[in-house]
Amino acid sequence: MNRTYPFKKIVVTGGCGFIGSSYIQNILNNYDGIEVQNIDLMTYATSKKTLALLDEYKNFSHSTLDISNFALIDKEIKNFNPDLIVNFAAESHVDRSIDNPLSFVETNVVGVQILLDAAREFTAGLNDAERQKFRFLQVSTDEVFGSLGATGTFSENTHYAPNSPYAASKAAADHLVQATGTTFGLPTLITNCSNNYGPYQFPEKLIPLMIQAALNGRPLPVYGDGMQIRDWLHVSDHCQALWRVLTAGEVGRTYCVGGNSEVPNITVVQTMCDILDDLAPRADGQSHRTSITYVTDRPGHDRRYAIDASRIADELSWEPEQTFRCGLRNTVEWYLANQSWCDRVSSGAYRGERLGLG
Repeated sequence: MNRTYPFKKIVVTGGCGFIGSSYIQNILNNYDGIEVQNIDLMTYATSKKTLALLDEYKNFSHSTLDISNFALIDKEIKNFNPDLIVNFAAESHVDRSIDNPLSFVETNVVGVQILLDAAREFTAGLNDAERQKFRFLQVSTDEVFGSLGATGTFSENTHYAPNSPYAASKAAADHLVQATGTTFGLPTLITNCSNNYGPYQFPEKLIPLMIQAALNGRPLPVYGDGMQIRDWLHVSDHCQALWRVLTAGEVGRTYCVGGNSEVPNITVVQTMCDILDDLAPRADGQSHRTSITYVTDRPGHDRRYAIDASRIADELSWEPEQTFRCGLRNTVEWYLANQSWCDRVSSGAYRGERLGLG
């Protein structure tokens, strides 16, 4: 166990989602004596099975609350008396934001402002030493920067240019966090990460969606020509980056977190098929690649994302450890070994159907 850390009590919002639950497990597995209070509304993308897994930790507690309810959030934070608030709570799927933009504004913008107001109210009652130690971390996305051409990368100096309702809502939240730090002196930090993948990701996102479709003999739908490029970041590397930002990052600073793994979507799907051909071959002997089909592209689909993560590397000595090919194989292996979890979370409001047609 690593026993060198400055914080003891952490409020995590959205901790039953994919990245949030991985972050909580990383903290409780590696740092003795830290208490985590999770606040999560438990929407369609969360799982009671994930919550049950977290409940096994003695230093974990959970409240089912909406971050848009100031009175309840304010009371929860004051009762727990945290050193940190880490916000993962968000509506997060671009396709869903096309179908229902308002729900994204309600959670990702209004909800974040209410969290900030509650954090300000809480820190007003702290002494100087406690206030200086406190941090509010907004976990954001590289999608706020828009779309890149064939060259170049996103960095902390890139102007925001969101192209989807999801990206716009996250951009607004980032601006509110930055403004609250500047105007009111709340000790804030922001991270903008590239595409995460790994265990426990809800199967509406590309990699788990394709794994489940392949295992169930369904077509593997690839948007447009499949040449949209993303930088892929394993969730375990992301969690380590967040810890470095919280323990060593400069207040008021933004840090871009990337995986150094630019891969076209079609290559992601083809590689996944090759891994499944090895680990779970089709009964008819054909490659899973034969199930790939090209479908109408998503409206406003960004062409390319790429992260320049030199700031977090140079200032905080963080770099990703997982290569994409190795991380993808490990991820496929996890989903093959945890089909009961996949069946449980896929049996509700989402069954793999196409969303976001505009």
